[in-house]
Amino acid sequence: MDKLTSMTVFVKVAKAGSFAGGARDLGISRAMATKHIMQLEGHLGTRLFNRTTRSLSLTEVGGSYLERCQQVLEEVDEMEAAVTHLQTEPRGLLKISAPQVIGATQIAPAIAEFLKLHPDLSVEMILQGNIGDLIDEGIDMAIHLGGVEDTSMIARKLASSPLVICGSPAYFEKYGEPKSPEDLAEHSCLINWAIPPRDQWRFKGAYGDFMVKVSGRIQSNVADPIRVGAIEGLGLVMLPKYIVGRDIEKGKLKPVLEEYGLDPLEIHVIYPHRKYLSAKVRRFLDFLQDWLPHRIGIEGNRTWSQ
Repeated sequence: MDKLTSMTVFVKVAKAGSFAGGARDLGISRAMATKHIMQLEGHLGTRLFNRTTRSLSLTEVGGSYLERCQQVLEEVDEMEAAVTHLQTEPRGLLKISAPQVIGATQIAPAIAEFLKLHPDLSVEMILQGNIGDLIDEGIDMAIHLGGVEDTSMIARKLASSPLVICGSPAYFEKYGEPKSPEDLAEHSCLINWAIPPRDQWRFKGAYGDFMVKVSGRIQSNVADPIRVGAIEGLGLVMLPKYIVGRDIEKGKLKPVLEEYGLDPLEIHVIYPHRKYLSAKVRRFLDFLQDWLPHRIGIEGNRTWSQ
């Protein structure tokens, strides 16, 4: 039997959770699906499934093999698409994951403009705090803020946004402005968990970087609650300029400690390690590379070469 076909059967059975379900999805008999799996296990010299009379589950080896099979089959699909010229124009479904704020304010408008240019493409957008399991969830790319630790994925820097410490005029009138980072210990600092470390703000000084421990009355894993809190006079925030830029322009917030440097917040796009990129992924990556630097307060990375 063809090994690629057996891998396809294996993936379908694993996803369906039964030989009958996988066979039904492929339009083959249960016996044929079982034969493919048995041959695959014989070739590999290991069991891929734990079988009982009532259930079917992946072994530890089977779980690892499933991930690799999905990647291989995806690469085969992309190579076939290249041969049949499907790579020349974005089409089909593009699945994107992004954090809530940048997803809604920056990536969503980019998607809208991109879809106007490519009528054969549709987009499914997921707003979530983490990037999720790209392969298991079928996500083509994920927008990620900050550093990237997962070396199993490809990460490319799209842009970086300056961080700004700011508060409302009403807050400063009541409590005064901090003159140095050390003064923040006497102020209410509203904390965004998405910018690590969670309760410390990092500054650049004449003798190197240093951290200042902060605390306040509002903490959140997204920016909006603490941004609103700052506007209402509840404390200071450290947020990307693309989030607070307009509030500063309108006088709702006022920057402080501008003479002290802050590391910018890096914006990355992450996608599974694949040799071939589909047209929809490659084109949207290029589009984002041009789009993001022109948004409020975002500095572009002009070294994109993927």
